[in-house]
Amino acid sequence: MTRKLLFLLPAVLFFSFAVAQQVPPTYQDDDGMLPDNRVFIGGSINLGFSSGSFNVGGVPEVGYSISEWLDLGLAFNINYYTISAEYNGGLRQRSFNYGGGPFVRIYPLSFLFIQGQFENNWVKHNLKDEFTGQSYKVTTSAPSVLAGIGYTQRIVGQSSFYTALMVDLNTNPNSPYRDGYNRVVPIVRAGFNFYLKGRQK
Repeated sequence: MTRKLLFLLPAVLFFSFAVAQQVPPTYQDDDGMLPDNRVFIGGSINLGFSSGSFNVGGVPEVGYSISEWLDLGLAFNINYYTISAEYNGGLRQRSFNYGGGPFVRIYPLSFLFIQGQFENNWVKHNLKDEFTGQSYKVTTSAPSVLAGIGYTQRIVGQSSFYTALMVDLNTNPNSPYRDGYNRVVPIVRAGFNFYLKGRQK
């Protein structure tokens, strides 16, 4: 999987750069330059679901718009998720995780972005065996490689709103984005970003 990602990323970057050159400079200033205030802060609400599982959380982030077609940043997350016993080998699971990592957003079109994000999560599990009634507490950690696509209304230097659909490409069974059978749990994110005030011209 890692090798595939390493080969895919340069191809995506090249394609996105080529397409971005054809996109009209919708978000530039009148003088043809991007604004000075390209640092943004904000975040999103995280929502995931599949058969027998559900998760919800928040993802604060900070980033920088390098160009009209590229953002880089750091995102942090707190997340709560549940898995019912019938989908988890008889164990009812209630878990809380926190973590974070770097992300990249590529905008091949002004309203469309592709996102890749590496995360490392630390997870605290509360488990109850429905057959014996015994309860357990377990702490684990897991890396995740999130990838997805999203829709945005973005004005560099002002604000942006976005929604995204993402999945964890990693297959670590301890990932908060996998269910009890290690199947992908789709992640829906929706949020806002605001650009910090730049220097006066």
